[in-house]
Amino acid sequence: MSLPPMDAQLSAFLTLAPPMAYAGDPVEFRAEMRRRLSVRPMTTPLPRVEDRTIPGPDGAPDLPARVYWPSDEVGLPVLVYFHGGGFCIGDIESHDGVTRKLAEQVGCVVVSVEYRLAPEHQFPAAYEDCYAAYLWVRENAAELGGDPSRVAVGGDSAGASLSAGLCLMARDRGTAQPTFQLLWYPATGLVGTDSQKANQADPLLPPDAIAWFEDMYFSRTPRERFVPYGAVALAENHTGLAPAHVVVAGHDPLHDEGVAYAAQLTAAGVPTTLDDAPTMCHGFVSFADFVPGCAEAVEGSYAALRAAFAR
Repeated sequence: MSLPPMDAQLSAFLTLAPPMAYAGDPVEFRAEMRRRLSVRPMTTPLPRVEDRTIPGPDGAPDLPARVYWPSDEVGLPVLVYFHGGGFCIGDIESHDGVTRKLAEQVGCVVVSVEYRLAPEHQFPAAYEDCYAAYLWVRENAAELGGDPSRVAVGGDSAGASLSAGLCLMARDRGTAQPTFQLLWYPATGLVGTDSQKANQADPLLPPDAIAWFEDMYFSRTPRERFVPYGAVALAENHTGLAPAHVVVAGHDPLHDEGVAYAAQLTAAGVPTTLDDAPTMCHGFVSFADFVPGCAEAVEGSYAALRAAFAR
């Protein structure tokens, strides 16, 4: 069956800004991305949003975080969120719209975490940061007005990979699993998939972006060292992990990795749902405030997270 064309409104929206060149110094790239985001409207007002820091792992620097409250209610569920950006760009500001919408639509406290980026900090720095942040949130959920027994993790792209790796780390280190893992188009370590070959026109994740991210992230670290946490599909054992909701996009090079990982989790007895958005591209969740098709495609994720917290 042939793939339907990309959502017309999404395609038109993505032409409004000139594409960024994935090359050169990542510090300059991050500065340009922040400049572009500075003119973005704030679309989801919330009663309380607060910037703070979380202790880093084993003497590492404190991690910037932003906490979002949908109401003054006490005992709300909590989502620890990790942003995307190929492990070398992105921050809490770049995903402010995404995390605001999660807090509003799910009715949970959202703790958005900024982890150390490559190439300055390569694997496993980001994974250790996210694991430390998860532990801190579990220990301090009540102080945040949250319910310590209902703490989920989630993220998009690299953030989804970090969430999935965190669940493996928690199992292997004897830590309680999150209530749920929300994985928006994760990279899982598979190479040579059909979607990687077919979807080279994805405007948010073209081949030059993938090559640049890989150079930033892998250049000083042999790939085999990433298994299992940094390449979750290659882990030998997926049992005992948190229930998962995996979202993939039809025009995304990472599509088949997400589909395969959902199947691996299911085969291991992990309650897993797969949500395939055939007309979307990589990164579509970030545009839910502006493109109706993106908003519709993300509704299932909100529903899955609400249901997980309700259980």
